[in-house]
This record gives sequence, C-alpha cells and structure tokens, in this order.
Amino acid sequence: MQVGARERILAAADELFAQRSIRDVGVNELILRAGVAKATFYGHFASKDDVVLAFLERCHQSLTVEAIIAECKRTTDDPTAQLLVIFDVLDGWFRRDDFQACAFVSTMLEMGPTHPLGEASISYLAQVRDFMRTLAADAGLDQPDEFARSCHILTKGSIISAVEGDREAAVLAQRMAASLISVHGGSAALAGSGPSAAGKLIH
Repeated sequence: MQVGARERILAAADELFAQRSIRDVGVNELILRAGVAKATFYGHFASKDDVVLAFLERCHQSLTVEAIIAECKRTTDDPTAQLLVIFDVLDGWFRRDDFQACAFVSTMLEMGPTHPLGEASISYLAQVRDFMRTLAADAGLDQPDEFARSCHILTKGSIISAVEGDREAAVLAQRMAASLISVHGGSAALAGSGPSAAGKLIH
C-alpha cells in the first residue's frame, strides 16, 4: 500500500526530530527526507511548526499519553493500582533498546513554556496529570489535586533520569508513588511483576 505524502512527511519528522533538536531540522530537510515536492509539503502543512504540532498529536494519540491511560485501564479496574501501573508502563519504555526522551518533555524544554509548541507539549503532559487526579479522587485519596501534581513530578523526573541512563528510574519512582499514596490516605501494594509490555507502545 502506497504511503501518502502527509504520512511520509510525518515519518521524516519523527526520524529527524529523534536524531536532532526541532530547531536544527529545516523544512528543506524534511522535504528531502520525505521525498515530496515543496508544493506538496506546503499543501499539507503551512509551516514547520504545523508539522511539529501534527507530530505531537500523533504521539499523543497512538504512542504516549493514550497508551499509558489505555494500559492502566486494561490491567486493572482498581484506581489505586492503576496509579502504580503508570510506572510499569514507563519501566517497559525505559528498558527498550531504542528508548528516547519523551517528545513532549523534549519539545517543552527546547522551545520553552510560552512558545506555541511548548504550550502544546505542556497541554499533553497535563492530560496524564489530570488522569492521575481522576484516579486519586476515585481511590478516595486526600487532596487529589496535590497528589496528582506530586505524582506527575515523579513521572517527569523518572523520564529525565532514564535519559541520563538510569534504567531503574521508573522502579524507584513507583516506590515513591506508593509512599505518596499512603501519605494521602490510601494503601498501595507493589506487585513487583517487572516491566509492562505496554512499554513497547510508548514513543
């Protein structure tokens, strides 16, 4: 089946943004790597920023945020357990040979929180925090908003640690999350079952 021009452009963006920073990749390089004409490129995207926004949206839909949420719901109906499954998913991701930094974190750090691309990245990251808040409320934890903010710090911190080379980052973060659940009036038991297969879904 022939791949459409838009998909080829996004595939080129995925490859190039993984290798280098967003600012370092130009439109001409995207066009060359995708094998499309300049007119075709601009027929699908008005600018490179539009390519990045589409790239982030695809990460959100099929590779990152929604994969975490879907795996939590697939694994268990218990909201407290789902909070810990988040770290199982991250663990599987961190242990992949092709592990790379989270596209949302990387884009936000590179572009800054006030740039439209940084704002989009923050918005996607906030969806994980909102999911945590919902789970905390369903589990009857005290101060679910504060819990979600604290737990979100653990997820983002573990991503940075994994980029630095710490393959155990999610395991350690999960232990801290279990303690955090206790601090907020809940009870969490670590299954110790190892990395989740859902880590294969994370970009």
